[in-house]
Amino acid sequence: MKISAFIAGFAAALALAPPAYSQPGGTVPDLPFTATLSNASPLAFGMATDEAARALGTPLAYISGRPGHEIYLAIRTFGGSGFFDRRDRLYLQFRKGRLTGWKGDWGRNWMWQ
Repeated sequence: MKISAFIAGFAAALALAPPAYSQPGGTVPDLPFTATLSNASPLAFGMATDEAARALGTPLAYISGRPGHEIYLAIRTFGGSGFFDRRDRLYLQFRKGRLTGWKGDWGRNWMWQ
């Protein structure tokens, strides 16, 4: 009996409570999900090798592949603490001289082995 009265009172309190909003309405325009990504890279499919190197701000090192169908490596050194640099490897796949894909490889941290 006491439990049912409690549940009824709780339900009535929820029904009378105003709705909760995370942000006031109309202050921030709704952006698409892709516009809010923090890990966006400056690369675009179809870039040439020189355009990709310029966009990343680092030279590309040839890894493998025949002419026009190569894999390059860009080592980006940003972030990290003041004591140790962070060196992220980014592999770029080119087909017919145009960028068709990329993959970040963070590898294993030598410090925690």
